[in-house]
Amino acid sequence: MTATVVAGATVPPMAFHLPHGMHAIEVSLDPEERADAARRLVRDIYPQGEEPLWNTMGSLYGAMADELLADGVAFFGIGLYEIEDGGGVAHCALTVAVHERGEADPDVVAAGTRAALLSDPLREVSWLDLPCGPAVYGITFRKLVVDGAYTTSGEDEELVMGQIQVHIPFPTGPYTAVVTLDTASVEQWDEFAHAVAGIIGSVEFPQREVTH
Repeated sequence: MTATVVAGATVPPMAFHLPHGMHAIEVSLDPEERADAARRLVRDIYPQGEEPLWNTMGSLYGAMADELLADGVAFFGIGLYEIEDGGGVAHCALTVAVHERGEADPDVVAAGTRAALLSDPLREVSWLDLPCGPAVYGITFRKLVVDGAYTTSGEDEELVMGQIQVHIPFPTGPYTAVVTLDTASVEQWDEFAHAVAGIIGSVEFPQREVTH
């Protein structure tokens, strides 16, 4: 596993480790580097693909990264995991957004976040004590109706979406990292939960290098 660092002009740096199967783009890169990262992401996801596919999907993911950056997302990844017994591939989407808060104390921020998340009765909410400090996670499952025009049966079908969202206050300033994993492959929920646990357990807030 390698460390991925999220850092902006004013946001203190944050680092974490990605598990096997997760392919990533650091959205906070400059435009040219971000486009290169999108092309590498596509080649990682589709290693058996060819140039036309790589070029098309690279442009798609590059445009997606631009939109996510405008929404405050600093990182996004695609997770692909083989289902045992030849059952295909399970996938998930991972984003890390960094938001500025008015309060700098991590415990105060985490307590306020927990109270806000508990307002949704369908969300399971818990407090976490991570190596990097306090955090709060929420889990939700929601049913969506997929139009029959997009299903193999031709009929409207229900799709269950699962989401894990972890709010991690920065100990180095009034910021909170929000790690979100979304998936429709709920049969592999335990594997995805384990992957998120590994990511958030590895989060570090290294000291920013001082230049003279």
